[in-house]
Amino acid sequence: MMKNTSITTLFVFLLFNIAIAYSQELRPSNLFCDNMVLQHGVSVPVWGTAKPNEKITVKFANQRTTTKSGKDGRWMVKLAPLQASKTPREMIISGNTEIVLSNVVVGEVWICSGQSNMQFSAANVPELKALLPTAENIRSFEVKRTVSFKEEEDVSGNWAVIPPSSAVAFGFAYFLEKAEEIPIGIIHASWGSSSIEAWMPRDMAKEFSYFKDIMEALDADTSTRDRISASLDSPEGWSNKEDIFMRRQPNILYNAMIKPLAPYACSGLIWYQGERNTRYISGVPEVSEANWYHRVIGINEYGDVLKSWVKRYRKEWKNNKMHFAIVMLPGYGKGTSNNPDIDPQSPTALSWAWMRESQLKVLDLPYTSVANTIDLGDVTNIHPKDKLPVGQRLALLAEKYVLNKDVVAEGPVLKEVKTQNNALIIHFNNAKGLKTIDGNAPSGFWICDESLQWKVAEAKLEGESVVISNDKISRPRYVRYAFAGKPNVNLVNGSNLPAYPFRTDKEIPTEE
Repeated sequence: MMKNTSITTLFVFLLFNIAIAYSQELRPSNLFCDNMVLQHGVSVPVWGTAKPNEKITVKFANQRTTTKSGKDGRWMVKLAPLQASKTPREMIISGNTEIVLSNVVVGEVWICSGQSNMQFSAANVPELKALLPTAENIRSFEVKRTVSFKEEEDVSGNWAVIPPSSAVAFGFAYFLEKAEEIPIGIIHASWGSSSIEAWMPRDMAKEFSYFKDIMEALDADTSTRDRISASLDSPEGWSNKEDIFMRRQPNILYNAMIKPLAPYACSGLIWYQGERNTRYISGVPEVSEANWYHRVIGINEYGDVLKSWVKRYRKEWKNNKMHFAIVMLPGYGKGTSNNPDIDPQSPTALSWAWMRESQLKVLDLPYTSVANTIDLGDVTNIHPKDKLPVGQRLALLAEKYVLNKDVVAEGPVLKEVKTQNNALIIHFNNAKGLKTIDGNAPSGFWICDESLQWKVAEAKLEGESVVISNDKISRPRYVRYAFAGKPNVNLVNGSNLPAYPFRTDKEIPTEE
C-alpha cells in the first residue's frame, strides 16, 4: 500500500512539473496572433511569457529586437514606430522555440467598449448590414465576455479578418477606412447593461469612497462570489440569468476584459456607456434584494468619475495622449427610476439631458471628444437602430483629432450668449453654413428670466448666430438648447452635423 502511494505521489509530482515546464514555453500574449493589426506611428510593445532568463527575439518589418525574460518568465520588447501597410507580413518570435505569426498588417487600432448599445449587432442595422459586402481592410478582435475577481494577465479572443460584430464599431471602422485607406483593427470589449463601475480598476476606490464601499461589499458577499465562481466553472456555461448577474457587478469586467489589453498599442478607446448610470440623479441608492443591480453612481457624479476613469486607463496604457471618444447618449423619452414617466421634450424633466451634460465634462481633459447624437435615438426604445451616423461621426472625430486631418468633425458648439433688448443672441463655434436641416425655424430652444420659468423660445437664424425671444419675457437671462430627453432639433452646420446641447443656467438637479 505504501509503495502504491509513493508511486502515485511521484506520478502527480512529475505531472505537476511537466505542466510548469509546458506553461513556461515561449508564448506571446493572445493579442499577438495571426491576422493582427499593429498600430502605426508609435512604439509597439510586444509581450508574453517564457522560461526565466530566456533570450527572446522579435523580428518584424526589418526590425530585430531582443530581450531576456525575467525571473517570473515575463518578457516585453518595443518595436520602433511602424508605417501603415496593407501588405501582410510575418512576425517571428524566437527563443528556445520559434513562433511565426502570419498575415500581420499595420494601421489604426481602436478599442471599442461599453454596454448594450456598443454590443448592438451590425446585423440588426439594415443600413450597416448593407455595407458589409464593401468593407475592406477591417479586422477585429472580439474579447470574450467573462469576469474575474483578479486582474488577469491574458485575454480570451483572436484576431480575424472580418469586421467587428458591433454596429457602432463597424460603422466607425468602415468610414475611417474609406477616408484613410489603411488597415483598421478593432478590439471589441463590451457587455450589455454594464455600469462604468464594472469597467473600473479596483484601485479607483482610493479616489471614490462610494466605489470603495461597493468593492468592500462585494468582497464580503460570499454568496455572490460563490454564485459567480460556480457559473465560471460550469462546463455547460452559464444561463442568461447568470450572465446578467455577472455583468452587473463592479470591477470584474475590467479585470477580465480590459486589464489584459494594456499596453497594446492603439490610437484610443471609443466608449458608448452611461445608460446604466441614468437610474438616479445623484449618489448611490440603498441596495436591497430587489435593486441590487442599482449599486452605481448617479448622473450628477458620472462626469467626474468618467474623467478619472479616462486618466486611470491612460496610466494603464502608459499613454497620456491616448484618445477617448465618448458617444453621447441619444434621444430617449424615459426618466429616472423614481420619475420614469416624463415629458420627453421638457427642458426641466429629470431626463438623459443631464447625463449628456455629465458626459460632456470629459472635454475638460485633453485628447478627448464627444460624438453628438442629440438628433438620433428613439423615444421608447433604449436600443435605437440609427447607429450608422454614430459611426460616421466617430470616424470624423478620429480623422480630426488623431490623424490631424482638416475635416469638420463637430456641429455647432455654444461660444457665447449676448443680450439685445428682449432677446438673446447665441453665437457658436463650428457654425460655418449654419442652417436647419428641414428649412424651418430653429427648434429646441427654451428661454427664461431670473425666475427660471422656462418658455418655448421663438428662434431665427442670423448668419452664424441664432436669436431667441419670447413675448412673455421682457428680460431674458438664460437659454437651454436640446436639453430634454428626446428633443425636437433641426440646427446643423454646413456639414449637416447637429448642434451640441447646452444650457447657460447653473441649476443642480435633484430628485423630487
